[in-house]
Amino acid sequence: MHQVTELIYVHDPMCSWCWGFRPTLERLRGELPAALGFRRLLGGLAPDSDQPMADEMRAHLQATWRRIAERIPGTTFNHDFWRVCQPRRSTWPACRAVIAARMLDSEAEDTMITAIQHAYYVEARNPSDDDTLVALAAQIGLATQPFATRLHAPETQAALAAEIAESRRIGAHSFPSLRLRIAETYWPVAVDYNDAAGMLDLIQQLLDG
Repeated sequence: MHQVTELIYVHDPMCSWCWGFRPTLERLRGELPAALGFRRLLGGLAPDSDQPMADEMRAHLQATWRRIAERIPGTTFNHDFWRVCQPRRSTWPACRAVIAARMLDSEAEDTMITAIQHAYYVEARNPSDDDTLVALAAQIGLATQPFATRLHAPETQAALAAEIAESRRIGAHSFPSLRLRIAETYWPVAVDYNDAAGMLDLIQQLLDG
């Protein structure tokens, strides 16, 4: 029987460290062995909430954005977000938007992730809000009514719950995380935010056994 080998990327579209990691992740993906599969799993950072974000969390996240910009050169954050938006600690809507986009078009997953990240971190728009997510769907060429319906469909939430459960099962409790799956064994690959070389070396060593 064919042995499954794949690199699993566990993320959340509203995870600021995932935004910082994106350029290096793209370099990593571009250099992976051709036979190695690649799959994303949504980790579901923060469940649905209609409550304004607490001041302590707002301050923590703003400090995190500044720390990421220092640690990962070239990472852009628009701090106007904290002035012009009403932040909520709620990333599941954005996660469901990624699933809804994928359901409507198998090629739209990465495009939707990019659109959410760019809206949040560069354009100071709030991806916790449905109207933002529907506008982003239209922006990337998806039909808005089917997208809006799927955004709140029970099967979309069920798919998110299944991805969160799988993420936990393979030991990914923080984001971003990488796991190399070889058959039924999941090897952690430590994330290097600035350099793909070490991750590639470890992946190749594990594949070589």
